[in-house]
Order: sequence, then structure tokens, then C-alpha cells
Amino acid sequence: MRVLVVGGGGREHAICVCAAKSPKVDKLFCAPGNAGIAKIATCVDIGPMEFDRLTAFAVEEKIDFCIVGMDDPLVGGLTDRMEEAGVRTFGPRKNAAILEGSKAFSKDLMKRYNIPTASYENFDDYDAAVEYLKSAPMPIVLKADGLALGKGVLICNTLEEALEGAKEIMLDKKFGDAGAKMVIEQFMTGREVSVLSFTDGKTIKIMTSAQDHKRAGDGDTGLNTGGMGTFSPSPFYTKEVDEFCKKNIYQATVDAMRNEGREFKGVIFFGLMLTEDGPKVLEYNARFGDPEAQVVLPRMKNDIIEVMEACVDGRLEEIELEFEDNAAVCVVLASAGYPVKYEKGKVIEGFENFSGKDDYFCFHAGTKLTDGKVVTSGGRVLGITAKGRDLKDARAKAYEATSWIDFEGKYMRNDIGKAIDEA
Repeated sequence: MRVLVVGGGGREHAICVCAAKSPKVDKLFCAPGNAGIAKIATCVDIGPMEFDRLTAFAVEEKIDFCIVGMDDPLVGGLTDRMEEAGVRTFGPRKNAAILEGSKAFSKDLMKRYNIPTASYENFDDYDAAVEYLKSAPMPIVLKADGLALGKGVLICNTLEEALEGAKEIMLDKKFGDAGAKMVIEQFMTGREVSVLSFTDGKTIKIMTSAQDHKRAGDGDTGLNTGGMGTFSPSPFYTKEVDEFCKKNIYQATVDAMRNEGREFKGVIFFGLMLTEDGPKVLEYNARFGDPEAQVVLPRMKNDIIEVMEACVDGRLEEIELEFEDNAAVCVVLASAGYPVKYEKGKVIEGFENFSGKDDYFCFHAGTKLTDGKVVTSGGRVLGITAKGRDLKDARAKAYEATSWIDFEGKYMRNDIGKAIDEA
């Protein structure tokens, strides 16, 4: 098979690593890719939102299978365009990717189908939102309705913070058009857990659990980011939690989307909050999480192409997902100043330290090749991942491996997976 992966981050690097191992794959392309992906795939200089160029390339290169890794092209309808061009594509169509593309839609869906989530209200009028906030209990959560690179959520402890947050989202357009509509949501407390799943629109198969760290600084301080690290599995995702979610959340979501005429084929990411009242859905994503993919996929035993084909063909019930009985931890190496302002073009050294080490992975997120050298090209630069016999072992190995890489302005959190010690 000739396979095209769309995207250029750490998630797409993890997908490419898995795809490259599949005996089904003869030739692997990635658009646009990055310096790490370039070692295992042919990178193509086409942006993920250049639908005309992507489809033309897929037709010209006789691509047999396309994997859309990113949220923006999925929500924009790239799968639809590829299918119209005759290219089998993994990832939900536009009318199903709205599950992530609109938080208001997903909240309304959960309400209609009694899927556990926080109480909320949707607003497209700033003044109405302000009036609601004046009598709402604090703390409270404000969410930009559309895609905002994982940063469009504000947790407000006081009315003053909430009013300023509403202004930032709806009037100042801090998150662009994503803030044209805003969700105001009850603040929930508990452990957060991420659960990825494959679905063919009818059957859903759950992957192993993970837990992300969104805040930029140690101790969950600082601004929200796209993710500073993650670990898998989560010790807080118990058998009881799994049984509850399978009964009340996972299959219910797939069935709800099908009932709405929005059959979902691809990956559904369930962001869960384990509250005193039981698990509730924080958010849905319509693709692999980043950096969750970097700890979940290295532990998956299955041929990823076989699983994805089963999703596209509507025969996922034939697949039994299998994961290694171990653990993985990913620590993101970022550029100093991320997620606000940071410099690019810093030379990265130390990749040779990963050679021949099966339990260690260096996933590229924001890198490119310049004059034969790998340099930084984004806020999140690398995802240093290690597998171990358990979470503590994997954590120690991951942090050991972060010292193997060096670049000017290297920044990371030092407490990824610290909750493991409290479990």
C-alpha cells in the first residue's frame, strides 16, 4: 500500500512510526511532516489545509490509504474531499468531526442522549453571557466553541476573572473565530483521564488510558498548552470506571452520532473527569491526542493499518485490540517562552543517543531540517518517550532520556507523572 499521513507534529510522527512497521505499507508519505518523520517517510511540502493540493497529490501518487492526523483538516472536511477523489481515508467526515469542532454541539449532544457531563449554557451574545456569569457560582469554566489548539479553555476562580475571560473570548477574539460562540460550564473536580478509542460508526474499541498535563509549569501552574507530557496507563482508570464508561459514555456517544446522521469513523478521544458523582465527559476530540498518541501507540501490539482499515470498512468487530503489559511516559521538550512567544531555528543535538534503544522514542513535534541540521520550528519541539515495566520505571527512563537532547532554550516540566507516586 501507498500511505499518506496528513500532519507534522509529534502525534503524526507516532502514527508514522507505527505505519512504517506494517507489512502492508510499501511506501509512506507525510504532508508536511517534520525532520523526524523524514527519516521514515517521504515528506511532502503541502500544508494540512491545502485540500486541493493534497487531493491532487494523492491521486497523482496513487495513494491507497490516507490518514488525517490533525483536527483542523478533519473539521474542515478533508476526509470528504479525499473520498470524493477516490482515496480511502481514515478520519471522520466533516459532519462527524463537529464532535470536536463545536463544543456547543457536543454539549447539546450529551444532554440529548443523557451522556454524563457538567451542566452548562451556550452563548453567542456577549451581554447575555455577562448577565449569566453575574449570578453563576464560582469557579466556572469558559470554553471557546471552536478549535483553539487546545488552549481555548479558561478556568475562572472569581467573577472578575470570568468577566475578563468572556471579553477575551467573545470580544477580543483571543482565539479567533473559535470564540464567536462560548460555552459556560460548571467547574468539576477530580482526576482527569484521557481514553482513546477506534470506531467504525457502530462498534467501538477502547485503547489503553492515559493522562495529559496541560499547564506550562510544574505543579499545574502557568498557561494552558497543547500538552507538556503524558503517561499511560492511568492508575486512576480502574475496572469500575471502565465498566461505567463503556455502559454510559463510549457506546452511547457512537450511537448518538449515528442517530444524528453523523456516523463517526476514526478515533474518538474521550477527556474524562473522575468526579465524586462518577466519570463525566470533559471534552471530545475527533483524532488521536497529542501527546497521548506518543504513549498509547508505542504500547499497541496491533498493526495500525489493519485496525484503521477495519474502521473505514465497517468491520471493527473483527479486531481485538492488544496492548503491552507495561507503561510509557512522554516528557515534552519545549522552546523557552512557549506557549506565548519563543524563538525558532535553534540547533538540536543528541539524537544519536536514541540509536538502538528499543524502549526509548524521540518523537519530533516542532522541528525542521536547515542546512543539514535539525532545528527547532515550534513551541513543542520533541516528545521524549520511554517504556518501562511500570509507570515509575518509565518515568525515570523518560527523564533520563531528556538529558540526552540539547538545544538553546530547552524547557520542560519536571513533574510529568508525579501523580503516579500518589496513586
